[in-house]
Amino acid sequence: MIWLTWRQHRKQALFTLGALIALAAIMVPTGLAMHAKYDSLGLPACRAALGTASMITQTEATSNCEGLGHQFQQQFSGMVFVAVLFVVLPVLVGVFFGAPLVAREVEQGTHRLVWTQGVSRLHWALVKFGLVGAITVVLAVGYALGVSWWFQPLVSASTGRLTYLSFDVQGIVPVAYTLFALALGVFAGTYGRKVLPAMGIALVGFAVVRVAIEVLARPRYLPARTLSFATSGGRTPNPGSGDWVMSEGVRNAAGEMVLPDARIGPCPPAGCGGGAAGPGAYNWMEYQPGDRFWTFQGIETGIFALLTAALVYFALRRLRTIA
Repeated sequence: MIWLTWRQHRKQALFTLGALIALAAIMVPTGLAMHAKYDSLGLPACRAALGTASMITQTEATSNCEGLGHQFQQQFSGMVFVAVLFVVLPVLVGVFFGAPLVAREVEQGTHRLVWTQGVSRLHWALVKFGLVGAITVVLAVGYALGVSWWFQPLVSASTGRLTYLSFDVQGIVPVAYTLFALALGVFAGTYGRKVLPAMGIALVGFAVVRVAIEVLARPRYLPARTLSFATSGGRTPNPGSGDWVMSEGVRNAAGEMVLPDARIGPCPPAGCGGGAAGPGAYNWMEYQPGDRFWTFQGIETGIFALLTAALVYFALRRLRTIA
């Protein structure tokens, strides 16, 4: 069974390996260029000096550090579009690996031959799911490590690892997304029983689940913190903290939001347009601390691991109904 499964899927595996090698040919030179520029600008020492506190005192060094970060982002802003491609890669595994795994066998009727040769449905499924799953894990881990290394300078120079897009291609969640996409494709194949419908179900299902968890669940993994600070006095949010700012604005003395998505200072209110907010106005911010990155990674990985296990279980159950 292992040899047969490898023979059936070796072209897909070799094609995927070739695609990853081609991707690495793009990532390695651009990644080395970004890391070299990041170091030459002095951003590692600059960011280290800022620390991880949510609030710091605005100084000339702080302003210079922010300026260097903006300079780096402007030079490599085009790389963000490459990062979007990395977000899409996991679903391709579900569409081109997972969906045909069962659907092609059922559509062509080859599953009947195997099941009449002394191989049970459970044995057949476990070997196919296990071998393809193992190959997927190896490729996904390599992909996750490579993308994390490639994207690290861009993340460090910007708003941190918890924000959308940055979080999705860093850490361990890319592996969980990939395995979920594979399991969803397999389940879709047992449901649709034809390759093209199974591919469509896997694609749409993955997009719906990913967006729902990212938009609705992730901001609520842990209670968000709030921070209020004066419009003058020199205190400002730390650009090096990695905090995920979900909402901010200027509130008046009564606590009412008068300037949403805005911030005043640190400077005299009259000099920053603070007159529109009235006397006693202050800045307000709702955020998730940057040091929660690995906690959020663990929570989201756990969610997708449970979904993956459930999909594999239901796929095995549906195999019993296939004639």
